[in-house]
Amino acid sequence: MNYLKKSLGQNFLIDKNIVKKISNLIDIKDKNILEIGPGKGFLTDQILSKKPKSLIIVEKDNLLSKYLKQKYEKNRLVTIYNNDILKFDLDKKLKRNTIIFGNLPYNISSQILVKVIRLKANIKRYSALIFMFQKELADRIVGEFGTSNYGRLSILVSYKLNIIKKFNVSPNCFFPKPKVNSSVLYLKPHNLTNYKIKNIQNLEKITNILFSNQRKMINKGIKKIFDKEKKIKLIKNLDLNSRPSELNPDKYYEITEIFEKFLKN
Repeated sequence: MNYLKKSLGQNFLIDKNIVKKISNLIDIKDKNILEIGPGKGFLTDQILSKKPKSLIIVEKDNLLSKYLKQKYEKNRLVTIYNNDILKFDLDKKLKRNTIIFGNLPYNISSQILVKVIRLKANIKRYSALIFMFQKELADRIVGEFGTSNYGRLSILVSYKLNIIKKFNVSPNCFFPKPKVNSSVLYLKPHNLTNYKIKNIQNLEKITNILFSNQRKMINKGIKKIFDKEKKIKLIKNLDLNSRPSELNPDKYYEITEIFEKFLKN
């Protein structure tokens, strides 16, 4: 039976060496695991061989979900949800310190990452993310300040996560072969920033406004964020003639923190 659906951006990872390499990135034994979009379960089998404490699977495709339920029906560690991960209630379903794996559909991979980042900070829902992305997107996620890949996504991700490891995956490792290279990122939560942002969506808003005119100076964008000059002056050493890419991540966190101080409760 053909389970492949182009509309869901499915490319099944079939290379056993890459599957092992992904599963070996972190200790799985006795850990709670969530796998997003497992396909036919090649990585799932490898995860289960390492004896996790529990495994939650989220698969949107109806046929694949049915196939997986039959495949793992006798395994009490496995819980399968036939659901869209973007609509799935991670806050309720995730167990504490879950390791999240995902060979993510390219068309919604950034949305999935942002959804996880938005999880409530006061509850340690996940201890690590091991996600596969299109290489071009992965490069933007890890893009450091001062490089061409630096931007909204890397600012957002670096507020919550450290990049522990990254490796590339050839199109030959998938069926069908995608037209692009892929990258696996191992991301781990941190609490290293000196800035306390109450709602990560405010950081999304700030970066969206300023990067909407990426090649222009930030003066107009800052005035969209703050309605009064005295509020802008609270931002230390801010050059309004700078371009968005010339502000380091800490400056975006500082701007967001000040922005939140003036929000009405």
